[in-house]
Amino acid sequence: MYEQHRLVAGLGLPPEWAEQLTASLFIQDSIGLVVLDADLRVIAANAGAALFRHAPVRVGTHADTLLAALGVDDAGAQLRHALTADAPVVGRQPLAAHTPSDGTRYLRIAIFRIPPRDAPPRGLLMTLYDVTDQVRAESRAAIVHEAAATIGASLDVTETAQQLVDLLVPRWADLAAVDLARAVLNGDEPVRDPATGYTPAVRAAVARGGAEWPADLVQVGQEPPVPPGRPEALTLERGATLLTPQLVVGSRQDPDLLRRIVPAGGHSILAVPLFARGHMLGAVQLWRTERPDAFDEDDARLLEEVASRAALSVDNARRYTRERRVALALQHSLLAGASTGAPAAETFGAYLPTASAAGVGGDWYDAIPLSSLRLALVVGDVVGHGLAASGTMGRLRTAVQALADLDLPPDELLTHVDDLILRLPGDPGGSAAIAGATCLYAEYDPVSGHCRMASAGHLPPVVVGPDGHARYVELEPGPPLGVGGMPFELTDIALEPGSVLVLYSDGLVTGPDHDLDGGMRRLLDRIEQVDAVHRDLDQVARDLLDAPAHEPREDDATLLLARVSPLTDQDSTVWELPDDLACVGQARDLAVRQLATWGLDELAFTTELVVSELVTNALRYGGDGAVSLRLIRGNVLVCEVSDGSNTQPRLRRARNTDEGGRGLFLVAQLTQRWGSRYRQSGKTIWAEQALPQTPGLAG
Repeated sequence: MYEQHRLVAGLGLPPEWAEQLTASLFIQDSIGLVVLDADLRVIAANAGAALFRHAPVRVGTHADTLLAALGVDDAGAQLRHALTADAPVVGRQPLAAHTPSDGTRYLRIAIFRIPPRDAPPRGLLMTLYDVTDQVRAESRAAIVHEAAATIGASLDVTETAQQLVDLLVPRWADLAAVDLARAVLNGDEPVRDPATGYTPAVRAAVARGGAEWPADLVQVGQEPPVPPGRPEALTLERGATLLTPQLVVGSRQDPDLLRRIVPAGGHSILAVPLFARGHMLGAVQLWRTERPDAFDEDDARLLEEVASRAALSVDNARRYTRERRVALALQHSLLAGASTGAPAAETFGAYLPTASAAGVGGDWYDAIPLSSLRLALVVGDVVGHGLAASGTMGRLRTAVQALADLDLPPDELLTHVDDLILRLPGDPGGSAAIAGATCLYAEYDPVSGHCRMASAGHLPPVVVGPDGHARYVELEPGPPLGVGGMPFELTDIALEPGSVLVLYSDGLVTGPDHDLDGGMRRLLDRIEQVDAVHRDLDQVARDLLDAPAHEPREDDATLLLARVSPLTDQDSTVWELPDDLACVGQARDLAVRQLATWGLDELAFTTELVVSELVTNALRYGGDGAVSLRLIRGNVLVCEVSDGSNTQPRLRRARNTDEGGRGLFLVAQLTQRWGSRYRQSGKTIWAEQALPQTPGLAG
């Protein structure tokens, strides 16, 4: 007590105060006090402090020995520095103290020189304060805060699970794993197996601080075994937390099973179920193998809070996965087949949804066979994502198909679609039925080799010539669908045999930089690089849709390729007929001779009847003017008769007493399909017949 009294006597306090101050400081046990001489040996300490109960402090002990007993390894340098420092050395960050008896504790150390200044140092006063509870509380609060900020940033189920284990390891546990119900990974609600009473699960995410996941344990993608007769599995299944501070493995346990579920050195386990909206989604497990501390009730409460947040994020990701799957299934069910073998062109279409949180969009493509071997190529894009966009896309695609069946010119067809959108009802909230949509409609005629197209706010297509050179079609895009009151311009281009027409949506050219012009230049370069003229179209499409790693696609992309195949001059012929019913017989003879030239004599009788009926109707009801007859040979035989009338032909069933009215009915019975289309002046009635199985085609 004399030494302590001598230390404070120089403060200028009354003697009784000095004695009371000494007693107050060195008798209290909440803060450790150690007085060191200039050689850093202990000359006084409050040995009864709680801090020294497992590391006794004795007079004459060197400071390094005392610090080592406390489990502090890096404070000796601070002591030596304090002997010459002008100011006290106060540790800003707590020091970790590791002892076998107490585990890991955190100490805040402050060092004061004696005397403080203007004299040679006689010694040091060191204070040690146990701030373990404060550090752990701050760490737990930081984990909860970081969990709220990071978990759930992704709408991918497995990625959300990985975010959870990465948060917990290594700051809180040595190993962590998340097991999720197999149904959750598919976006469905989990269901217990009636045979076992457990929910079938799959390991979705693992983490081990600074090392790979042990090979003996259950790996990601594998189904964890349910330990028979062990209560922990049933505990989690019932929604309760499993806390085992000290794991005791019985001798009767299957060693092979234990190696799969218990890591080497695992002595403490904490597991919490992931519950959200009444569903058991899975569980998160924590293990301590290297750090000696065991999990306690505070750890359990913290993990329960983190797990509750994570469970909501997992459930949100699950519901997003389900909606995305449904929307994608709806999208694919509404799209045309990937490839077609139409005589006009070989086509291949592909749709690639974005991997971002935006989800499935409203892009679509279509290849619609038209009359007389012509082919319509359509690409469109509905603003928005999800089921609403997919449903709107289906309505627009159906409207375009129905109008295409009327053989309307591209500009007129888009005008009708635009009017239709304006008449569609909105949702109950009063918003517009369709927020915005673009569409490109192209019509290719293999007889003439020409392609007519019109755009409703859509990007221009690319034409790749037989020489491999790619260029954008110069067309005047009209307004997006739904604007109304604006015309659409018609563009007519000639395509050389073997040319490839590339139709696409804006998701293929827009990137994170939102540079549309740059994206279109890059697309043109990539089209020339992939050799679209000579390679298979499916390979070309795959290369074009594979975005570079530095250009992540933020929007869904649609691509439609068409390699055109115009008919030769020998595959079609046309005759102009006089306005005289006597020429009906001449028309039959011309058709029969042409069929003989093509080696299609088997179709002569049927074709005679079809030509006779169509030409007769054209001459009787087509008004004044010439009538033309055209035969086209492709994958079917097409017979066309054109006249100058705009009267729509009507199919009806004649009565027994009627002398006429059976012509179109007869044509409908003899052919695969028939119809009519309007021209700028007049109309064309056409009929198609299937070719014989092995026709002897002549040149």
